[in-house]
Amino acid sequence: MRSIWNGAISFGLVSIPIKVVNATESHAVSFRQVHTEDNGRIRYRKVCELEDREVTQSEIGKAYEAPDGEMIPITEDDLSHLPLPTARTIDIVAFVPADRIDPLQMDAAYYLAAAGAAAAKPYTLLREALKRSNKVAVAKFALRGRERLGMLRVVGDVIVMHGLLWPDEVRAPEGVAPDVDVTVRDKELDLADALMDTLGEVDLDDLHDEYREALEEVIAAKAAGEAPPEAPAPATGGKVLDLMAALEKSVREARESRGAGEPGEDAEVRTLPHGRGTPKETGGKKSTASAAGAKKPPAKKTTAARKSTSKSAEPSGTRGATKSTATAKKATAKKTPAKKAGARKRSA
Repeated sequence: MRSIWNGAISFGLVSIPIKVVNATESHAVSFRQVHTEDNGRIRYRKVCELEDREVTQSEIGKAYEAPDGEMIPITEDDLSHLPLPTARTIDIVAFVPADRIDPLQMDAAYYLAAAGAAAAKPYTLLREALKRSNKVAVAKFALRGRERLGMLRVVGDVIVMHGLLWPDEVRAPEGVAPDVDVTVRDKELDLADALMDTLGEVDLDDLHDEYREALEEVIAAKAAGEAPPEAPAPATGGKVLDLMAALEKSVREARESRGAGEPGEDAEVRTLPHGRGTPKETGGKKSTASAAGAKKPPAKKTTAARKSTSKSAEPSGTRGATKSTATAKKATAKKTPAKKAGARKRSA
């Protein structure tokens, strides 16, 4: 990794020569502007408005525009001799608990590398002191033409510096919060807590930029002359009008997606009971009633079944058959009072 700034950390009377290296990098896919008719590149040319000609980078310098429009040239030599102790020094001004730093102030991150063998001992001393104190160092430094605020902390065996915005660069959140009175019930908070617990934690290393991956697929497909992949159909969800219903559904779906049941509920396998219409065997010969029960058609045809049973029993002429048929009628009548009512209603 190439250093972008060389200087020293000022730690009281201790000076630690260091090199500053970018700790982050962007993997965003970048585009060029082109002419849509012929794909010709669109370029921005640097033109001097007084001479009306394009100039090279070596001819370009810096200047400050005064309120009256006058340009005041500022050279690199002027910037290197700024009357600041932080021009080439990361000047530590305080050590504070990490929670004193507002995350809103966080900016770019840099690794600080010891510059040479002589810097190894004081570098390690500062690193171990930060570790043991559980504090971070607040520092001032100058980088890329301006003085900045920074925070030094330890990551593994390396000192990391986070650029911080100055407090007056963070806007006050005026007019951002809802301006209406809202009452949140305890049950709603309980469900929100349950949803947070169900979703649980995540390993940040498992997260990745799906947008960039999808964009790379589109680019690869078009480069190969193929049709780009189609977007998946958006999830169709009904309009949620009740916050409690939304929370309950969210908790339920989160538990199902993680294969978890209700809290405190163990899975149990139970044997389903026999249906009411299932005949029972008592051993020996099956009676006509049992046979009639077994041949009984669905509930909607209960009346027809009773007539059919009567007709099939009459030709036998025996006393036992008549008795069995009567028993079957009684059994059927006991089992279908509600169904008869339903049939009567349909007839009406």
